[in-house]
Amino acid sequence: MDIPTMRSPHSTSSATSSPPVYQVGVIGGGQLAWMMERGARALDLGLRVQTPQPTDPAVAIARGVVYGAIDDAEATARLAQQCQVITFENEFIDLAALTALEQQGILFRPSLAALTPLLDKYDQRRYLREHGLPTPDFVALPQVVTPDDLLQLGLPVVLKARRHGYDGQGTKILRDRSQVSKALDLIQQSQTDWMLETFIPFQRELAIMVARSVTGEVVTYPVVETQQVDQICRRVLAVGDLPEAVVQQAVAIACQLMTSLEMVGIMGIELFLTADQQIVVNETAPRTHNSGHYSLDACQTSQFEQHLRAVAGLPLGDASLTVPGAVMVNLLGTDIPEAAYADRLRSLSALPQSRLYWYTKAPRPGRKLGHITATCPQTTPEERRAYANDLIQRVEAIWYAP
Repeated sequence: MDIPTMRSPHSTSSATSSPPVYQVGVIGGGQLAWMMERGARALDLGLRVQTPQPTDPAVAIARGVVYGAIDDAEATARLAQQCQVITFENEFIDLAALTALEQQGILFRPSLAALTPLLDKYDQRRYLREHGLPTPDFVALPQVVTPDDLLQLGLPVVLKARRHGYDGQGTKILRDRSQVSKALDLIQQSQTDWMLETFIPFQRELAIMVARSVTGEVVTYPVVETQQVDQICRRVLAVGDLPEAVVQQAVAIACQLMTSLEMVGIMGIELFLTADQQIVVNETAPRTHNSGHYSLDACQTSQFEQHLRAVAGLPLGDASLTVPGAVMVNLLGTDIPEAAYADRLRSLSALPQSRLYWYTKAPRPGRKLGHITATCPQTTPEERRAYANDLIQRVEAIWYAP
């Protein structure tokens, strides 16, 4: 397919006149590792990735590739021979196997101790509650689940896979009793553990990116609004129209969580905003995150450069906006023929004050294939939101056209 956009998000080659001295290994070679390339060049760091396939996005920008599954600790050991520190693009890792490597002296950032309470969503909820952070009520489900088990928190209720759920996968909202039997079938057919949590009737969904350095410095990004469709993030708006009290709640939660974990690196925190303007933590992602993609074109330091700064032991950068506001729209796979994407990408490339990122992943319905960011030049929050909404409508009219 002839895609009318660049292969790399920032350059056609990652080569420099001399190889960087400090090498960072990344477990995972998807678009999140791919978008680290500009930050790595700015900091003169080498990126090396562990990934399963030569077609994975980050292979094109990496200085070295170790082919292996994300949870293949032997591949990680080979990766460690090529770099000074290893970080993560996703949470699909074998924590126990990596612990053996850490005990041999391999440096992981964030540390495995920081990741341990977060990878299982039930453990994550327990950690949040134990540290006084606002979280929905929750309960673990037994191995053999009955209808009464699914109704113990009332309805509506959220059913979640404890591991490896993302982009709406492994999450079901049960709104009435008619959905209980299908939920039981799902649980019985799966090979994972499940939990329940109370449904939060949120007013808006928010997110914040937060980074912490080796020395304990913490930097937060603007609090943004995220909009989901079918439980997959479709849009992110950084338009600055949130009350200051809400922003301060989100910042306090982010700083407390990073400090208590002694996390080194960046984290995305998804939040619910209730009708009484209170923040409740939805989920955390101890890595770069979809809700921070706007930072590539709208912040002094992108989330990707910030993460590399942290894991390489460098001072953190300024996370403030360089523009009045920004908007990001995800480009999800649809059921159109693969050849039809090219025309739509050409149309998106022509939109003003915007930038297209195409990940070159094999298309399938619902998969994140790329995104488009645009800056909002307007001066008031109301004007910025109107501009963002107009851009969203234009992008989605092109991309999701029948």
